[in-house]
Amino acid sequence: MNPNPKYDLVVIGAGAAGLMCAGLAAKKDIKTLIIDHNPKPGRKIIISGGGRCNFTNLNIQPDRYLSQNPRFCISALKRYTQHDFIKLVKSHSLTFHEKTLGQLFCDQKSHAILAILQEECRSKHVDTHYQCEVSEVRKLDNGFELTTSNGKVFTQKLVIASGGLSMPKIGATNFAYKIAKQFELNLIPTRPGLVPFTLSGEKLELAKSLAGVAIEAKVSLNKKTSFRENILFTHRGISGPAILQISSYWQESQPVFFNFLPDENPEEFINELRKTRAKENLDQVLKSYLPKKFIELFLRAPQKPMAQLSKVEINKIKEMLFQCSITPSGTEGYRTAEVTLGGLDTRELSSKSMEVQKVPGLYFIGESVDVTGWLGGYNFQWAWSSASACIENIQH
Repeated sequence: MNPNPKYDLVVIGAGAAGLMCAGLAAKKDIKTLIIDHNPKPGRKIIISGGGRCNFTNLNIQPDRYLSQNPRFCISALKRYTQHDFIKLVKSHSLTFHEKTLGQLFCDQKSHAILAILQEECRSKHVDTHYQCEVSEVRKLDNGFELTTSNGKVFTQKLVIASGGLSMPKIGATNFAYKIAKQFELNLIPTRPGLVPFTLSGEKLELAKSLAGVAIEAKVSLNKKTSFRENILFTHRGISGPAILQISSYWQESQPVFFNFLPDENPEEFINELRKTRAKENLDQVLKSYLPKKFIELFLRAPQKPMAQLSKVEINKIKEMLFQCSITPSGTEGYRTAEVTLGGLDTRELSSKSMEVQKVPGLYFIGESVDVTGWLGGYNFQWAWSSASACIENIQH
């Protein structure tokens, strides 16, 4: 056995982007090696979407991605679209369904999505080294030399697809950022994204008492940034799809506003109730719209008929129902974050090929790059699209 095998391409990271990259390389007969420090590939794929894998979204648009350079993702997303990945899924005889807001879930669960990525990689041209650590990367005149726990490896091209810092329990590391620093590439500061909020004091005690209660709400930071989906009270604070979405835009100490009746006009709603249900207490009236426990513990509505409510009480009710302000104490951090915001500065890369402009042959794809999508399949699509952009540029 050759102790220093030579590859056309080495991909570090066997997650969504890395496996996609290797699978596409196999189709071009590019001699490829995938390296991952985990014993098995695709751990984040397996747990995604509660094990059902929300693999893309029908509504992929560049404005659903956060980046210091919002236009960077346009090229890759246009060249490998959600419809291209859907075609791949269908070619493996998998079925899927749309849940809400364009989110596509695999009927055969997340293991099936991982299986098709692995199947695409099954080729005489693709080797895998799992449970393998990379301790050193050296740039040579005609490629890269990697020192690994399996020995030295030489490759002409090197792709960093090792992800970000989110979910360290399933193997997330800062490897991509270490390589970026080694080659003196600029990094955008990282922080957890798509992550639950934590609360403190009275608000935390209230959340604990409501733990498990879910409500559809419009959650906003300002007029431009709002999401309407479920929120969920937890023993640590607030979670749910709307919270995860807004968390990627939230800054420390910033208040978050909640509209618990987003289909209603505040003035018209209260006036109509005072006319048609004047003799009933507000808590009785609201049971048609909101969970009983939420009304009792969160709203603490005055125990008097609608017709007897004072102007001050009415204004307070409107504020609590339509523009309730809560300032989170923080987030649950990388431990439960679905993605990492920030990462490699996109100005270091070619948007066409994902190649580092000042280090020929070195590529960064997926979550390691400063491109972060919304909840709902957007980050998987970035993995597929950025991997495709990379391989388009690599020739056998």
